Amino acid sequence: MARRPMSRLMKREAIDGYIFILPWLLGFLLWTAGPMLASVILSLMRWDLFSAPVWAGLKNFQDLFRNPLVGVAFYNTAFYTFLSVPINLTTALITALLLNQRIKFQSFFRTFFYLPGIMPAVANAVLWLWILNPDIGLANSLLKMLGLPTSQWLWHPASSKPSFILIGLWSTGNTMVIFLAGLQGIPQSLYEAAEIDGANWYHRFRAVTLPMLSPVILFNLVLGIIGTFQIFTGAYLMTNGGPQNSTLFAVLYLYRLAFEQFNMGLASAFAWLLFFVILGFTLIQLRLSRSWVYYEGGEA
Repeated sequence: MARRPMSRLMKREAIDGYIFILPWLLGFLLWTAGPMLASVILSLMRWDLFSAPVWAGLKNFQDLFRNPLVGVAFYNTAFYTFLSVPINLTTALITALLLNQRIKFQSFFRTFFYLPGIMPAVANAVLWLWILNPDIGLANSLLKMLGLPTSQWLWHPASSKPSFILIGLWSTGNTMVIFLAGLQGIPQSLYEAAEIDGANWYHRFRAVTLPMLSPVILFNLVLGIIGTFQIFTGAYLMTNGGPQNSTLFAVLYLYRLAFEQFNMGLASAFAWLLFFVILGFTLIQLRLSRSWVYYEGGEA
């Protein structure tokens, strides 16, 4: 079948479309695609920022697998991710369910729980450094008032990662808002039909809310895993990887390789290793989602 030639109007519309996306396209090429391509080349080089790059081939990747700190960084990151993500999702979903009810001062409570999610990362780190300070912090002061044992929080290897998980609960507002939007998109007729059939609140939640909300759960799950694998600001400002490398997360170690040790080749190789780890977990989630995510009107 011969291709129909474009009319003058269609050509003009196509040109206008490219002109409109040109700023984004230039930004993508300069600040995303370009650096990604450069990092691929640098991962095969030895470069300390001050001398000319030297070809190293796959030596950087071989060094990564022999570096014990790489395993430590991925263990810390995986520990934080696989505990933090389900806890945050559960907390955000419960909060959204409560705020979806018709209660007094509903707008105030929604704003109250959402605000910590948009708090600047540096201010958030400073606030939690004071709260979890083992000597003068609010957390230990409250524990003492209640007659409970205190903790060293961020200053002890055994409690440092759990402390970061606790801090992560502070900023579940963004996830909560997405859940709230998903809940408000569920047709009320489904709940009414379930009530007519004699379903109580638990049956309505299991048979109506969860299936209809499953695409939103998947969305928040994927974003949560990607976000927690990239944790950096809090760890850099509050512990800088300590104590005893217990909070040496992957992106923090990537920063050390690049901007403290000036080993840009090894840092680029580590960045791509982290990229493929995150990509792998994302693809696994998307593959598994076929068995539990429900899309209204058809399959994914």
